[in-house]
Amino acid sequence: MSAPYLLSVTVVSIAVLLFLIMALRLQAFIALLLVSMGVAIAAGVPLPEVASVIQEGMGGTLGYIAIVIGLGTMIGEILQVSGGARQIAHTLTRKAGSERAPWALMTLGLIVAIPVFFEVALILFIPLVYSLAKRTGKSLLFYGLPLVAGIAVAHSFIPPTPGPVAVASLLGADLGWVILVGLIAGIPAAILGGIVFGRYVGNRIHTVMPETAQAKEDAESDRPLPGFALVISIILVPLVMILLNTATKTWLPEGHGIAQLMAFIGHPFTALLVACLLSFYFLGTRQGFSREEIQRVATRSMEPVGMIILLTGAGGVFGKVLITAGVGDALVNAMTASNLPVVLFAFLVATVIRVSQGSATVAMVTSAGLVAPLVEAGSHSDGVVACITIAIACGATVLSHVNDSGFWLVKQFMGLTERQTLASWTVLETILGVVGLVVVMLLSTVL
Repeated sequence: MSAPYLLSVTVVSIAVLLFLIMALRLQAFIALLLVSMGVAIAAGVPLPEVASVIQEGMGGTLGYIAIVIGLGTMIGEILQVSGGARQIAHTLTRKAGSERAPWALMTLGLIVAIPVFFEVALILFIPLVYSLAKRTGKSLLFYGLPLVAGIAVAHSFIPPTPGPVAVASLLGADLGWVILVGLIAGIPAAILGGIVFGRYVGNRIHTVMPETAQAKEDAESDRPLPGFALVISIILVPLVMILLNTATKTWLPEGHGIAQLMAFIGHPFTALLVACLLSFYFLGTRQGFSREEIQRVATRSMEPVGMIILLTGAGGVFGKVLITAGVGDALVNAMTASNLPVVLFAFLVATVIRVSQGSATVAMVTSAGLVAPLVEAGSHSDGVVACITIAIACGATVLSHVNDSGFWLVKQFMGLTERQTLASWTVLETILGVVGLVVVMLLSTVL
């Protein structure tokens, strides 16, 4: 079929997807499967092969994603119930003091939100924001925006959170490079958005703890809190192992014995499994949890991630269908004719989908499905593919507004009006995405 027809099918499929999710309120997983099936039929995939293409797309994606998200979620849950997250919060804010507290809160968000979901991290640490604001008389935004900036960056830019892991899987990106590029892009974005903009808007919009909020610490336990260094070490173990594997692949030839060993040790499966076992022992058994309690914690952690895993798999189906239908080749030709850098194209696609339907995860997996054929057709280095991955994350971060659940969470916990939330949270998210894009655009020219 002709390239214009295939590109038209792609545009229509995205419009239909957004209509199903936004107007009809159809569950995103079902919407993605329906649209994928429709694209396959419209693009001329033989009817008997449609189901097998969908199966291949789902299986190929979930074979990687489900393990990474599952292990990462277990680490996050034991970190929470053991009091490890609370220990990090207390240590950082105590050492920083009131004046440097925004820096401590941003760092706290960056560290803890790597294994913990955005909503959980915000709920865990918003009492710190209330306490600091009450003690100093400053606006909640002065402390709250640095915290959510760190959480948002970790949530969107740094694996093993689901979004960047899903995009990396669909694009075939090296996870070590994604972590490295995510940190390089995310840290300045969090500083400019959380610290600089947070101070600016905190001096102009004064908010206090909402009456409906309960500023209280986690329930105290007879068990002592784990040590700060121990908790930080467990969080960093998988990141360091993955990054060492990436460095080894860069510096040593493929057949080298050390490179082969590190390919196993530094694979995300191995790295996260090691961290998971360490967390079970040091944050579980050593803290007085019985084996049955640890098992219950691990099992409970998987309950909220089932739909995220399925949604990510459906994004993989959409990408597989586009490639099978020949849309990938059509997109490659269109990109070549437009001379638009693939990093910028990836950002723009993710931005359009993000603004249209709100969910960052849907925007990431859908954009990755569209961009994957371009990556596959090009001869990009691992570093550039990681830049493309983070560009998609940046596009899926900007312009959060009323169709995004994060918008309403921040509004509620920080006692804001809709207008104030647009002037603070929406601008913050846009700063994070734009600064991140600028960094990866620059990085992509040298990697």
